[in-house]
Amino acid sequence: MLHTLLVLSLCSWLFGVFGDEVKSVSVMEGENVTLHTDVTELHTDDEMYWRFKNILIARIKRSLNINPTYYNNNETEIFRDRLKMDNQTGDLIITHITSHHSGRYTLKIRRNNTVSNKRFNVTVYARLPVPIITRDSSQCSSSSSSSCCCVLCSVVNVSHDVSVSWYKGKSLLSSISVSDLNIRLSLPLEVEYQDTNTYRCVVNNPITNHTQHLHITQLCHTSADSPPMWVIIIPVALVIIIIISVYIHKRKCHKGLVQTSEVPQTDEEASIDSSSTSDGEAVRFLNRPAASLNMFYAKHKKKRPEIYTQMTTD
Repeated sequence: MLHTLLVLSLCSWLFGVFGDEVKSVSVMEGENVTLHTDVTELHTDDEMYWRFKNILIARIKRSLNINPTYYNNNETEIFRDRLKMDNQTGDLIITHITSHHSGRYTLKIRRNNTVSNKRFNVTVYARLPVPIITRDSSQCSSSSSSSCCCVLCSVVNVSHDVSVSWYKGKSLLSSISVSDLNIRLSLPLEVEYQDTNTYRCVVNNPITNHTQHLHITQLCHTSADSPPMWVIIIPVALVIIIIISVYIHKRKCHKGLVQTSEVPQTDEEASIDSSSTSDGEAVRFLNRPAASLNMFYAKHKKKRPEIYTQMTTD
């Protein structure tokens, strides 16, 4: 009989230490999390001990002090100013949690000369990035490139247990996931230009998700809407060449006029300009080159019309 009682006691103790259910708790980075003791109120002689990876981080021992005690040392530095233990229930609150706080938490409760244990597995997930959808023609096959639009949904710096998926309405088309940290995930999709279905890219982890919708009319264009680059470049280049040619021609004409107006007046021209210039001297001026004659005609037509008339008749 005594042997049976010892065996039962040992089994009960082993079940209390090793047989407790592990509660899984998932939380986003930066949020607060509460680990519940399921105790409604602490009694006078109750004791509670909270450990993280077998390191004592907080306790309540009512026989000594009604307030909780927090342990600050090198091993608990990551919890500095982040822990709060409820005086009534012993619940442990971790504020502004980070990925460094992921792991196993153990609670030991002593009450009425009995010991019970609770275990929590806390997983902290990094905040999800927003997926980005871009057009990527390199993902298209040569046979479908003329009738289809190829897009790529990408996310960067993703953490563990993150997946990227394409949905058509409510139907899952494709998905990719990763277990590593700080890498890039990309998932292609091929749709027809005239497709009117609803497509969305979803990035998610076990506790949250972000969705980006695909707008085919905005991101994808038909060949008529997007002409080849040479169709745009050649007319623009021709216009530029014409403008430059017109500018150079005008510069040359302006320069020629300036040079002509600056031809120095000869002694013979000066003598013709004077009131004493004889008709015979003006006639002899016709022996000058054609450029000088043209200048002479223009300059003296109004002053001496009789000379101009004689010169033109000769």
